[in-house]
Amino acid sequence: MDRKVAEHVAEVLKAVAHPTRLQIVEFLKAGERCVCEIMEAVGGKQAITSQQLNMMRDKGVLASRREGAKVYYWINNKNVLKLLDCVREKCPTGGRS
Repeated sequence: MDRKVAEHVAEVLKAVAHPTRLQIVEFLKAGERCVCEIMEAVGGKQAITSQQLNMMRDKGVLASRREGAKVYYWINNKNVLKLLDCVREKCPTGGRS
């Protein structure tokens, strides 16, 4: 893996390496959702949820579109789902591996 690719991969990993961001990705597996639905699903405040969403969008993990006053997000990088499924497979529930 060359340096440029390694840096990009590291940025994507950092983009999802937070419990709230992982919950958002998990919620968006079902498809496109508006910010209000995402906030409700993860129990976050609007400003914090938007910050998390924007960070993942900026790293290419998510994509978004505006429809009137609402902003909708979806998973743009499906490889993130594969990676998280692989990691989850090796993590025992409720404990450390």
